Amino acid sequence: MAKTKGFISQEILKELSGKKDVVIDKQSTRFWTSVYRQLFQGEALKERSVKDAFYYLRRKNLIAGEFKDDKLYIKLTSEGKKEVEKYKIDWLKIFHPKRWDKKWRLVVIDIPENKVRREVFLTKLGKLGFQKLQTNLWLIPFPCEKEINILRDYFNLNKEMIRLIEAKKLEGDESFKQSFKLGK
Repeated sequence: MAKTKGFISQEILKELSGKKDVVIDKQSTRFWTSVYRQLFQGEALKERSVKDAFYYLRRKNLIAGEFKDDKLYIKLTSEGKKEVEKYKIDWLKIFHPKRWDKKWRLVVIDIPENKVRREVFLTKLGKLGFQKLQTNLWLIPFPCEKEINILRDYFNLNKEMIRLIEAKKLEGDESFKQSFKLGK
């Protein structure tokens, strides 16, 4: 398995995983500019770096291009899809809506036997913005069911090991409201 090198390569894989393909007109006079604009519109990246990253990904057989009807379709290969799965957990983020729905999401953790897997899981919860309420109970005020399911799958855990609870009331939540900047 190829190891993806660099931020730009990872971003290209991320963008391609979220889209069917990148489509470029074969007649485009500024081919790499078109690719750059489609994937990195508004970001301060050097066009040359994007080009180098594409060549790297193609050499590692993570992306492929195919011409159809005077257009080039760039997509992930099966190896590229496997590589994306490795990075999915790193790309995971929990959306913070502008308005809080006044619900707490509590994650109850009961991971038996494997202490390393448990510690890595707890570290990931912390990076996602969860806060520890108790040793095996973490909370966040934002919807996170999809993200918890992704974490369960990635760490090979079931619903008995990781339970998600949605609560409308949490006694003594003032410090958490302040910490999450939720207001009154």
